[in-house]
Amino acid sequence: MAHPVSPYLEPGFYDDALAKGRHRDIVGGRWDETGRIQMQLLRDAGMQPHHHLLDIGAGALRLGCKAVPYLHPGHYWATDASRALMLRGRAVELADPARLPEDHLIEDATFAFPGVPQTIDFAIAFGVFTHLPPASLQTALATARPHLCKLQALLLTVFLAPPDRAGAAFRQADGVVTHPGRPPYHSTGDQVQATASAAGWAARPSSVILPRGQALWILN
Repeated sequence: MAHPVSPYLEPGFYDDALAKGRHRDIVGGRWDETGRIQMQLLRDAGMQPHHHLLDIGAGALRLGCKAVPYLHPGHYWATDASRALMLRGRAVELADPARLPEDHLIEDATFAFPGVPQTIDFAIAFGVFTHLPPASLQTALATARPHLCKLQALLLTVFLAPPDRAGAAFRQADGVVTHPGRPPYHSTGDQVQATASAAGWAARPSSVILPRGQALWILN
């Protein structure tokens, strides 16, 4: 049986999840823990309340429900393949939704970043490219490089596999089994480095240990 390229690309995926009230579940679980980790990573990278943040693949605002109260009003922006999912998060997960204008939630399934201002200081894509084909990362980095011209740092996570084992299923340290050709996807460090470099980014791996074996890369 053929495996889907990504569950998030399956027709009706978001509509079905929202109808069942599963807006938290479909963004990967560990809701509070992961949101706290994302905030700490951004603050360690230098993000302060006056900065502007872009949350790529924001989902139901797992990070947003922590970043919006921290940042100055209107300084949080988000993109996702489903605007309905982000709006659900805004409605039910934010203590003060007025701090986040609805037009800051941008539907963007192709990583074109439409309507995202060039005032963005920090961007993060946490657990996004682990579940999308490698071409998605290539597209996102190539598009973001000229568009986000003020960016101080882009934080993204991937699954890595050793070069001699990257051609087959690989069990990560946290037990997740990743794959070269279906989700969850893995790459080698050299592949990530080459993809970033081709799009004009300087990329370095971080030594931070993340849930489920994800590897953090910092690009600027």
